[in-house]
Amino acid sequence: MTAPATAEALSVSPPATSRRRARDGWRRLARVGESTPATVGVLIILFWLAVAALAPLLAPYPPNATDLAALAHPTPSRAHWLGTDHLGRDLLSRLAWGARPVLVIAPLAVLGATALGCLLGLAAGYHRRWIDLVLTRACDIVLSFPVIILYMIILTTFGSSAWNIVGVLTLTKAPIIARIVRGMTLELRECEYVAAAKMRGESALYIMVVEILPNARGPLIVDMCLRTGYNIIIIGVLGFLGIGLPPPDPDWGGMVKDTYGMMSVWPHMALVPCAAISSLVIGFNLLAVGLRELGLRD
Repeated sequence: MTAPATAEALSVSPPATSRRRARDGWRRLARVGESTPATVGVLIILFWLAVAALAPLLAPYPPNATDLAALAHPTPSRAHWLGTDHLGRDLLSRLAWGARPVLVIAPLAVLGATALGCLLGLAAGYHRRWIDLVLTRACDIVLSFPVIILYMIILTTFGSSAWNIVGVLTLTKAPIIARIVRGMTLELRECEYVAAAKMRGESALYIMVVEILPNARGPLIVDMCLRTGYNIIIIGVLGFLGIGLPPPDPDWGGMVKDTYGMMSVWPHMALVPCAAISSLVIGFNLLAVGLRELGLRD
């Protein structure tokens, strides 16, 4: 009588535990307000999301409209609150419109890298043996290249566009996430609920996605927040190097590149987009710190 009861418990408990873990994850996200860093980070991110969404309403001028009268005095004024750039384009308008590609490209690249990295890390950590060896060595090869040079080679070959930037960020960041997921999978595959799933005859894909991956969500969510901030910096660097989004579309990194040589005369032209990049990166970093604090409390 004891053995059937134990088998029945093993066949019922793991799915319930998985559902409980999913509910706990949503509850943790709902408790963001309990952490001061997370609250500040969310407010900063929401501010820039609102700016990007309301850019047509907030921008006083079209992003590429030039004011020839402002070329003599491009400093902040009543007509141009943040001043203009070297071509007489309103910085506030270009800043608002430039928030849109940043807040689309960076999260998309993080989602793509996380999905690909989880797939590789789960397969390597769960199956081990030759699969682990092949995937690990492939990740090592990608990580061995200097990333900036790799970005320049790919983007100059295939062209600078939003989708190409998403693709190159996905391919170069996925191996890092794969290493993280592989390490957690090697540990979690020995847990009791994984053994219970094997006894129920669940497939390897089910065990990896339903049993192992939810238990790795905490570090992954924190890493996604941090990596979004890293991607924002990289997008700015690509724009500064001239291989980011093609002009004349507003790009925060491109705005810095165009006016960097005028720092000694009109520093606001470069400092305004630099401040925008820094504030958004700080927002995602604070959110990551807050989520980690909430995870340690649990």
